[in-house]
Amino acid sequence: MSIEKVKSYFKQFNMEDKIMEFPVSSATVTEAAKALNCQEAHIAKIMSFKLNEDAILVVMAGDMRIDNHKFKEKFHKKSTMLKADEVEPMTGFPIGGVCPFAPKDGVKVYLDESLKRFDKVYPACGSRNSAIELSIPELEKILKLVKTKQYINTKEK
Repeated sequence: MSIEKVKSYFKQFNMEDKIMEFPVSSATVTEAAKALNCQEAHIAKIMSFKLNEDAILVVMAGDMRIDNHKFKEKFHKKSTMLKADEVEPMTGFPIGGVCPFAPKDGVKVYLDESLKRFDKVYPACGSRNSAIELSIPELEKILKLVKTKQYINTKEK
């Protein structure tokens, strides 16, 4: 089960107990905000794209959208979202539970600049009814981005 894989991943940070599981769906930004009683912008939504033959994940604020022009500038390819039947096989997570933690090998994760507006954000944790509250420094540490600085700017104005 994907959430168990994510919990195991979080053990290395002694944070597995911070993962929240809800009795309701948190699969969409709206559902997650309702389950967490927060603004939609604070949900760290994860968009999954196909880049060549690989999947990439872009983590962005829940109120933002991908700017196709900026995506193409960054990746030199048109943005193409994974098809529904490709999401789980390519990322390791079901639709509505895709998360940046412990995806399938080879999946690259990028954080969008839009997240930096907030002290805390709430990404999913591998299931359609889970999330975790993280500060941006915690998110960077957990994703091991402190050294690589994999931030991108793909948001629409």
